Amino acid sequence: MPAAAQPSDEVQALLDAAVDGVVLVDHLGCIQSFSRSAEQLFGYRAQEVLGRNVGVLMTDQDRSAHDAFLARYVSTRVPHIIGTGREVSARRKDGSVFAAFLSVGVVRDTEPPRFVGFIQDRTLQRRTGEEARRLQERLGHVSRLATVGETASGLAHELNQPLAAIANYAQACERLLARPGADLEEVREALREIASQAVRAGDIIRRLRGLAGPHRGPREPADINTLVTELSDLVKSDTDAHHVRYRLELTEGLPKVETHGTQIQQVILNLVHNAVEALKETPDKDRELIVRTSRSDDGDVELSVSDTGPGVSATLLPQLFEPFSTTKPDGTGLGLAISRTIIAQHRGTLSYRPNVPRGACFVLRLPSTRGGNA
Repeated sequence: MPAAAQPSDEVQALLDAAVDGVVLVDHLGCIQSFSRSAEQLFGYRAQEVLGRNVGVLMTDQDRSAHDAFLARYVSTRVPHIIGTGREVSARRKDGSVFAAFLSVGVVRDTEPPRFVGFIQDRTLQRRTGEEARRLQERLGHVSRLATVGETASGLAHELNQPLAAIANYAQACERLLARPGADLEEVREALREIASQAVRAGDIIRRLRGLAGPHRGPREPADINTLVTELSDLVKSDTDAHHVRYRLELTEGLPKVETHGTQIQQVILNLVHNAVEALKETPDKDRELIVRTSRSDDGDVELSVSDTGPGVSATLLPQLFEPFSTTKPDGTGLGLAISRTIIAQHRGTLSYRPNVPRGACFVLRLPSTRGGNA
């Protein structure tokens, strides 16, 4: 490598003082300078990498893409990666791979140009982000369990109906079979009713387990109306137990949304349960809860949960979606905060507005998938 290509002592001192790893390369990607921070980051001494292609510091996938970016800039002067930063996978001398953030700049003191790369180790940030994501999932799971637990009394009532029917039909079968010349067709009909009621009870338990269990797997296109109607048994158990009139106003033909379905159902169930709790302060004859679906002017799918309760007070409104903000003596204050986070992770929004003429209205908005209706 020609001596003229070496950075001056002053420039090298500046590179060595940088906290980030700094690597200077020529237009072919050959390393001309390797800072002290880069030595610590990659485990190479500068003498081991000077003159070698910078690809020695990258994985195979990033190496080929990086070489192509530099070659394109030299030939076209179009700055695809120059002046910007991106996440890459970097490789140390011992072969271990770590997450890094690479920013590339051009040094225009020579022709062809040289390039300087600044490398940050993102291992800790990525690990912290993963831990935060896992914590968020655990908080979501706790919130789901709390919401399901809060509806347990109504759920017990809902389950009691098919179980009581099963017991009654079983007793009827016993009486029919005890008669001389028993009518077997009547017995078969009673057995069919037993089977039907058992399926109904099983469906309630299945939906409950789906909400309470962990969420895994990729997001899939889902029909928001289907997600709502699948919750009918759970919602009705809660509203009936508290003498609340429950109404669905579902717009047909809505486009699908890409979701973890049970996560969206968790949000809906939480909003419904909050409304039921708020309606306890309202006389029985005025307790009403409406779940509506519609399509916004810009094509998003909207779901609103409105009630005729007292609404949200002006003092609570600024902290409404903040963690631990609650007026319930036994509430955690996590439900709305977690719900908004879930919706944000789906690239949507969760907002509040006063209901007209009274009460509260929470509006969930999700972007629709491309390609038409459900």
